Amino acid sequence: MVDWRGDALPKEPNKLRPAVVIENPALFEADYENVIVVPLTEDGNLIIRSLSLPILPTTENGCSKPCWAAAHLVTTTSKQRVRTTRSTVTSDQLTAIRQRVARAIGA
Repeated sequence: MVDWRGDALPKEPNKLRPAVVIENPALFEADYENVIVVPLTEDGNLIIRSLSLPILPTTENGCSKPCWAAAHLVTTTSKQRVRTTRSTVTSDQLTAIRQRVARAIGA
């Protein structure tokens, strides 16, 4: 969960929002203060379908309803905004999200 409440800037969500941490931790020092995330949304009107991955609820991932990992909305945020949860994506889903991010940035 990423908490942008209180001091969000225009065009940033001003709420607590689920997200997937997509960075490779081996690339960053442990004391690096930011983290790369892809937000999750249940609103199909906010996504570009070819750049988003559907995530369906399962007992393994902890999702309570279907949502989309919106790879075109990838962002970096302070670790202080991030709250860990028991929810998770599979390694295949993480790979698919990263591939969509690469497509979104033209890599």
